[in-house]
Amino acid sequence: MPTEPETDYDPSLGNKFIFVTGGVMSGLGKGITAASTGRLLANAGFDVTAVKIDPYLNVDAGTMNPYQHGEVYVLKDGGEVDLDLGNYERFLDIDMTFDHNVTTGKTYQHVIEKERAGDYLGKTVQIIPHVTDDIKRRIREAAEGHDVCIVEVGGTVGDIEGMPFLEALRQFAHEEDEEDFLLTHVTLVPYSKNGEQKTKPTQHSVKELRSIGLQPDILVGRCEDELDPSTKEKIALFCDVPTDAVFSNPDVEDIYHVPLMVEEEGLDEYVMERFGLADEAVPAEERDTQWRDLVTQETGGEVDIALVGKYDLEDAYLSVNEALKHAGLERGVDVNVLWVDSEKMADDDEARLREADGVVVPGGFGSRGTAGKIEAIRYAREHDVPFLGLCLGFQLAVVEYARNVLGLEGAHSAEIDAETPHPVIDLLPEQYDLEDLGGTMRLGAHETEIAPGTLAADVYSAEACTERHRHRYEVNPEYFEDFADTDLVFSGESGNRMEILELDDHPYFLGTQFHPEFRSRPTRASPPFVGLLDAVVESTDERLEVEA
Repeated sequence: MPTEPETDYDPSLGNKFIFVTGGVMSGLGKGITAASTGRLLANAGFDVTAVKIDPYLNVDAGTMNPYQHGEVYVLKDGGEVDLDLGNYERFLDIDMTFDHNVTTGKTYQHVIEKERAGDYLGKTVQIIPHVTDDIKRRIREAAEGHDVCIVEVGGTVGDIEGMPFLEALRQFAHEEDEEDFLLTHVTLVPYSKNGEQKTKPTQHSVKELRSIGLQPDILVGRCEDELDPSTKEKIALFCDVPTDAVFSNPDVEDIYHVPLMVEEEGLDEYVMERFGLADEAVPAEERDTQWRDLVTQETGGEVDIALVGKYDLEDAYLSVNEALKHAGLERGVDVNVLWVDSEKMADDDEARLREADGVVVPGGFGSRGTAGKIEAIRYAREHDVPFLGLCLGFQLAVVEYARNVLGLEGAHSAEIDAETPHPVIDLLPEQYDLEDLGGTMRLGAHETEIAPGTLAADVYSAEACTERHRHRYEVNPEYFEDFADTDLVFSGESGNRMEILELDDHPYFLGTQFHPEFRSRPTRASPPFVGLLDAVVESTDERLEVEA
């Protein structure tokens, strides 16, 4: 196909493409299905990457409320993106960039900027071809240099905001060779009251796809249990796909078991056969089994970790939850996360905090719930409970120590109390004159130098670490002297910025200005989380010995 002069994309970029769409309802787990497929293809020796399409008008996810959209995940280049990209990084063990997230806002912004610059040479700028071509260009460029690119189309088929992306997908299918393109459609297969698996929602969803010129190659049915053979045959008949192209994706206790389930269904083998890659794959008996070995291992006990936050929504702290799980996988213990509402510390939530073996205070913005977080930090400090503070948790640990140990009455973060007499946490200097909120924080991967002989040095087993950031405020340099020669040590620095703090004579008290949870993987757990779990296991063992 000739290169369109106004889009400048090269159709030869990339190799095999798997597009994943969802029907019936949102939240079915099409991202996990896609990531699991990618994990299995990677185990078979292929280089896999992913693209997430988000049809919202936001340029990125940075200004979104976690209640509406879950956590904002941060990539190494500072891209603020949908949490599904975090799942792709964790499942595929890759580092992605902002180019791997395509939004309506980003696409329209680019097209309009080109129109304003006169790049379209007087043409009428339209959804087709200009917006759809820009979407295709972004996908192909993100796929460059990889064997397989998995593209998840966010939302549900039929959503009006997703129509330009589905039209781009239709064009993509027309432009690619048949053996280089697969469309996987994930739908809900509910039960009737008499226990029958119902296929009508899937039929209607596929009908919606076909009305816009898309025929799925693979159908994945999300159901509580595996699809009955008769259900598969009925779906195949009414949706015009082979029976062996209909797969089950039943509910599992842990999302890390999904690759095992779809592998048992033979989804990866079907994909490789359709792509003509079966002969190039690593033989089944020689494939990487690290994932399976890790998630099916026997565990030796369990621990309770209190997660102190203001959003009573697991997705708001998804990466923190996953990082705790990864540390548990590495140490062979089950981690039970106890939700502690920082706004209800005076009620039953304080009792739950006292039941925990360790405490984590995650990142966040705004004043709501900060008083409870400070009390949780104080409790962990005074009662020798292993503690990990992340971003805001790090900052509030500084505030708590300034108030209750240094005696700086009213000490606070200027973000939360602009009138505080002791702004021990203050706005980054480069933030003073900014007006826009989107994409203007200190974002992405930055290196931190670690002081030798410290807890941080022991945790990272290194003199430096590179972790991802997302913050506007930092420790105020005017108060560095106040913390000098105290038990609170800043053991990690980046220039004149304090990045890591720790407390002497404490089982484990560590705070990080950065977000180590964003680089944690099931096969490569984050060091601060592993350190926390080590301290929890050690203190729990000691307590059990005393009680015995």
